[in-house]
Amino acid sequence: MWSRRFEGHRPELVGGGLLRSVGGWLALEGYRRRGVRIKGDERILGSSGFVERVLAKADEDLAHKSRLQAEGLDLHTLIERVTHYYHIDSEDLKTASKQRQTSRGRMMVCYLAVRKLMVHCTEVARALNISSSAVSKAANRATMDSSRRIIQKELLGI
Repeated sequence: MWSRRFEGHRPELVGGGLLRSVGGWLALEGYRRRGVRIKGDERILGSSGFVERVLAKADEDLAHKSRLQAEGLDLHTLIERVTHYYHIDSEDLKTASKQRQTSRGRMMVCYLAVRKLMVHCTEVARALNISSSAVSKAANRATMDSSRRIIQKELLGI
């Protein structure tokens, strides 16, 4: 069985994402001496380009969320838009109905609320009277839906 005491101190596993990605303090110091600027974030392990892409995506998501909130879009407004789009009653979303339109509407509420409005699964779960696990699964299922982007554009404008 593997034990830490046989491995000893492992310097390659010390430090944040940038430090590990470039190969340690000496490699980082060498980059700095040559004037090479490296983008890093201690929460993200990867190359400078990867870190930049991840942070740009996070900024884009935050900008969308801010714009939607500025327009007054919250979870309850989203539910109204989705029920209007699918021609269903908002109370139907809170039932265990497996009718196609109702389940698709519930799935889109979960996806748009969690992924675009960045509402916590527990809050969506309370609003729809389902478990937070069901919200998470529905949001993931919606990513496979071929019409998701069209519906997102029509309902949110993004």
